[in-house]
Amino acid sequence: MNDVLRQTELDSFADRLMNEMSGGERQRAVLARALATEAKCFLLDEPTANLDLAHQAAMLRLVRNCCDRGDAAAVVVTHDLNLAAEFADRVMLLKDGHAIASGPPHDVLTPELLREVFALQILVDAHPISGAPRITPVHERQA
Repeated sequence: MNDVLRQTELDSFADRLMNEMSGGERQRAVLARALATEAKCFLLDEPTANLDLAHQAAMLRLVRNCCDRGDAAAVVVTHDLNLAAEFADRVMLLKDGHAIASGPPHDVLTPELLREVFALQILVDAHPISGAPRITPVHERQA
């Protein structure tokens, strides 16, 4: 458990109650608790909510590392398409509760499919370091 607390940067919070933590600290504590179970499958609903960019990446990296080692599998529900593109092997786009597309991020996170789901023009380019799809909504300025 101490290792998980260290990995989630909560080792100094070990004696705190959940209601004494900020939203982001609570979110990390919930993930730490899940990781400490050493479960073979994680079902995570918005695990990066209330987290800053550094903690978003760190928490998903922890989950990704568990999966890469073969210790576990993870299903992550998120509205952050860029995090999904960066960390997931497979993604599924949903619209009105129905699957629109499923597969590797490069195949699913396309301008056409994203426009179908979100009814918005979207730019998809490649992340300059990882090559993962990078999604940017296009907002047309009103004159």
